[in-house]
Formats: sequence, structure tokens, C-alpha cells
Amino acid sequence: MPEWFFIFVVALFGLIIGSFLNVVIYRFHTNRSLNDRSHCLSCGTTLKWYELFPLFSYLVLRGRCRSCQSFIPYRYALVEVLTAITFLLAYFNTSDIGIFVFLTAFMSILVVVLVYDLYHMIIPDELSLSLAILALFIVGYESWFANDISGLGSALLSAFIAFFFFFSLWWFSSGRWLGLGDAKLAVSLGLLVGMNGVFSLVVWSFWIGALISVSIILFQKVNLHKYLGFGSTQRVKMKSEVPFAPFLILAFVMVYFFNANILTFIEAISISI
Repeated sequence: MPEWFFIFVVALFGLIIGSFLNVVIYRFHTNRSLNDRSHCLSCGTTLKWYELFPLFSYLVLRGRCRSCQSFIPYRYALVEVLTAITFLLAYFNTSDIGIFVFLTAFMSILVVVLVYDLYHMIIPDELSLSLAILALFIVGYESWFANDISGLGSALLSAFIAFFFFFSLWWFSSGRWLGLGDAKLAVSLGLLVGMNGVFSLVVWSFWIGALISVSIILFQKVNLHKYLGFGSTQRVKMKSEVPFAPFLILAFVMVYFFNANILTFIEAISISI
């Protein structure tokens, strides 16, 4: 089979899983079954089978309900595309089928965490625990395959450093700077980036957070709540509370998949100046 075929299959599988993740995000902690039929959130009309094709149906319907023409937030399509992208990152990152399966499961939960934190400003413990278990499986599998147990020890140490740093910020600020859930999330991310990446993970997360927060303040005329289905309807100020998990996740993607070493970046900037 040609390479493009496998890339297409992985991307398509990611879109399908992303469609399922939309259901999980909407129904998580609502006591609603994941087996219930999907329906329009405005008029309650049950969706037909041809309205459930990931991304394709959204584009054909032009982002509106077939029955009542209500606007469907871009978030549903974005989650599907984002999941497909993470699956492709996992595909290009490893040639081992075991690592690929664990990594796609890990990234799928990260997508749920990202959107759920944007919606509710909280990271459920079930998701943090699941991520930590999957990260341990990945690191343990890699250590076993490489016949080098020291890799597991290094990963556990980096996880502790990441957790302790964010836990300290939560403790000293009494939860004003960030939440305890961010520290719990950092455990799994620290496990995967290892000692060589934990410093970059921390610094990038704060840099990304500062950049995005300032951008939101400057461009508040864009109604994120209307188009994405989440975000505050009130004006954002310098002291406004913002979810930190998305920044941590973006930093993780940069470090884990693209080896974005912060020290190398700073050195390159200093040389160019």
C-alpha cells in the first residue's frame, strides 16, 4: 500500500473518533448515555444517518441544522479536525503499532480535557488518571522495548518535577494562579516529555498562555462563545480567570512531537539579534 493511503486512513479514523469525542464532551458528567441518538440542541430533532458523517456533514449542511437552520458552533468540526491532526502526529511519531494505539488514546483524552476545561474551567480527575495510566503504559512499553529501565525512572522523576512545580503555584496562590487539576494534568505530560523536555514544557506553557491571553484581550470583538460554543460572554481583563490546560497541552505537543527545546529557541533568537 502507498504511504498516502495509510495517512488517509489514519486521518479518517481520527475524524471518526473526533466525532465520538464531541458526544463525550457534551454528555460527560451529565448522566446521559453515550448510546443516545444525536440530536439538534436547538430544536431537538434526531439527526439522520447521513448527517453524522464527520466533518463532511458539517460542511454540506454549512454548519446549520437541517430542520431549524440553527447555527452549529464551529467547535464540533474543530474537534474532529484537531483529533485527526493528533492522530497524524502520532502516526508520524512512531512506527510501533502498540505505541501508536496508546498514543492516539492519550491524545484523544487530551482533546476532551482541552475542550472540557474551556467549557467548565475544570479538569475531571477521571481524565487526569486515565492520562497518567496511558502515559505509564507508553513509557513502560518504550523502556521494555529498549531494554533500559532507566528511562522509566527518568520519566517518573520528570513527572514529579512537573507536578511539584504546578502544585507549588496552586498552593502558594491558594488556587488563584491556576487549579490543582493543572498540576494533576502535568503528571502525564511530564512522564512523556521526560527530563529533557520538562523545563521546556513549563516555560512554553506560560509563554503560550501569555500570548493567547493578550491576544484575546486585544481582539475581544470576536465572539468566541457564538462561533465555538465556549468562552466567556463578558469582557476579558488582565485579572480574569482563564483555563490553563489548553496552554499546557499546546506546550506538550510542541515539546513531544516537534522537540521544541526552549533553550535552543532562546539561543537561536540571541544569535539572530
